[in-house]
Amino acid sequence: MAVTSKDLRNNTRLSSGRPLPVPPRVGVNSMMYLITGLLALLALYAVMGNVVGWGRERLDDLRYGTTRTFHAQAVVGSDDSPVTPSHFVAMNLNRQVVIFHIPGGDSAKTRVITGPYLFGAGEDKTPVLLDFVDLNNDGALDMRVMIKNEAIVYLNRGGNFEPISAEEYVQLMLKQ
Repeated sequence: MAVTSKDLRNNTRLSSGRPLPVPPRVGVNSMMYLITGLLALLALYAVMGNVVGWGRERLDDLRYGTTRTFHAQAVVGSDDSPVTPSHFVAMNLNRQVVIFHIPGGDSAKTRVITGPYLFGAGEDKTPVLLDFVDLNNDGALDMRVMIKNEAIVYLNRGGNFEPISAEEYVQLMLKQ
């Protein structure tokens, strides 16, 4: 026996005896609840983004201080040894990167290495990190200054750190 559309409209039960599923009616009230829910989620997202940003800034304050100070020690060959390594202090002072190099822990021989200025909103709070690696394979540790996702290389020349030139940069890239 074939079932026609007329039979389906007149009979609300299937041949198995179960009632036919009726899709819910979507009215104006249902759409308003949906729109209100989506707006609430959007507002929650905006508030949580601000809270996470504020929390990240407080965490950086705890880690690096309000001047975003980073300390490191390394034996770089300037009046230092494994017993008395050189001490480095990297700071972001009002958008100016400044690194203090204290050879062998002797503060009377402190050297100041100036880095770049940082431009943009909120850059006065950007942390400055240091890393020491022999990049040009000369046996002396070179200094990498990391700011956000960028690295600035200072080559170690007899215990003095000097910015890398364009030719040296090309040579380093060819070696890697």
